[in-house]
Amino acid sequence: MQGFTVVDLIILIVYLAAVLFAGLHFSKKEMQGKEFFKGDGTIPWWVTSVSIFATLLSPISFLSLPGNSYNGSWIMWFAQLGMLVAIPITIKFFLPIYSSLDIDTAYHYLEIRFNSKGLRVLGAVMFIVYQVGRMSIIMYLPSMVLAELTGINVNILIIVMGIIAIIYSYTGGLKSVLWTDFIQGSVLLIGVTFALIFLIFRIDGGLGAIFDSFGQGKFLADNEPIFDINILKDSVFLLIVGAGFNTCSSYISSQDIVQRFTTTTDVKKLNKMMLTNGALSIFIATVFYLIGTGLYVFYHVQGEPLPPAADRDQIFASFIAFELPVGITGLLLAAIYAAAQSTLSTGLNSVATSWTLDIQERLSKKKMSFKLQTRIAQFVSLGVGIFAIIVSILLANGGVDSAYEWFNSFMGLVLGILAGTFVLGCFTKVANSIGAYTAFVVASAVIIGVKYFNLFGPNVSIWSYSIITVAVSLVVGLPVSYISRKILRDKSVPAAHSTIYKN
Repeated sequence: MQGFTVVDLIILIVYLAAVLFAGLHFSKKEMQGKEFFKGDGTIPWWVTSVSIFATLLSPISFLSLPGNSYNGSWIMWFAQLGMLVAIPITIKFFLPIYSSLDIDTAYHYLEIRFNSKGLRVLGAVMFIVYQVGRMSIIMYLPSMVLAELTGINVNILIIVMGIIAIIYSYTGGLKSVLWTDFIQGSVLLIGVTFALIFLIFRIDGGLGAIFDSFGQGKFLADNEPIFDINILKDSVFLLIVGAGFNTCSSYISSQDIVQRFTTTTDVKKLNKMMLTNGALSIFIATVFYLIGTGLYVFYHVQGEPLPPAADRDQIFASFIAFELPVGITGLLLAAIYAAAQSTLSTGLNSVATSWTLDIQERLSKKKMSFKLQTRIAQFVSLGVGIFAIIVSILLANGGVDSAYEWFNSFMGLVLGILAGTFVLGCFTKVANSIGAYTAFVVASAVIIGVKYFNLFGPNVSIWSYSIITVAVSLVVGLPVSYISRKILRDKSVPAAHSTIYKN
């Protein structure tokens, strides 16, 4: 068990310097206005696809997915198959609409569909609150793990991560973010795949020994059903469908993902982005779960001595630090850092874009020039980045595990509520702004009741939240829209191409 060596530290530093250099390289051309927010039209679809993959795969996933199968079974792996639900829905219904409307942000769609600046601002505010909290947590968690494994002060790790992401987000806009995401996503894919291959060769019996453990409850435990008659309780079926709705909510209503779709109006390229992202996501999740089960066989069946700090969510990072060859350890720990930086840089750029285009410009009495839009976005990314660093340092030094769990649960509610409004607008022609506002308020109240007050009982799975919010939005939004139209004698029709119907 050699641990983290000087060679690994050098590799980590060189890697971070290379990422910063790459980000600055792609920002050599001054980006303003739409180029800053949507790229300059030269970004290949495969780069954007890997960027979406890197954005969705946060360091929380990097650390927790192997921990899930190490400590339990593969039940949570089925959530990754939700991609098979989310991707066809997004490709069939939403991408053609977004492409036809040539939207600037996710919440631009709400303004076009419901003719309401207020809904656009409301959607942007919810996303920004969600994203700022997410960025702080995503800097905090991997930095804590790396600090324990490397001996580097956690505050230094957080500050370095934040500064690097701020620099290339500030200077190069979306193009810089997409290319650096591509580099970091590629490092992650290669590094994690290597780790699995190395682990297989260290296990007596190799891959066969991992599969043999499936028969001992390591794939599905006896209390993990394929289907439960109470569809709001955990089961394989609910994980696939519920996670599908959750992922679809991200694809259609989260600015950090939708912003990638705005880089092109070519529907064929958008479809390739989605399919490639889905394949990468399912592949890497499978690799992570094989690693987790392999670590269980390695340490508990084969009897290898457990490394220090080998609890559930640090078992993979500990294996990297104490079992992999010198040099590879530095690269793999850099991959964990990479996952955090990808999510952070994306968050900074998407928050800056949403604040500038959805809020600042909507509330401004004068139309802003591209130069002013870009300058505002740069200052927002700088200010939000510094704020996220401060919050992350406070989290790292405050021992706030329970606060993390509470806030993470809260964040999981946000996109489901937003998605309900998008579905109401996309799939119905009768829905108006009154129905959308009412559905938004009622769906928020219902899901808060479910989460914090056991509205539907104590065993409602978190994977049902998006299903509930979308259903409530439709059940409430449609009749309220219909009645309000009758009362106000409103015979208006949705903007062209803003629904799945031909206007």
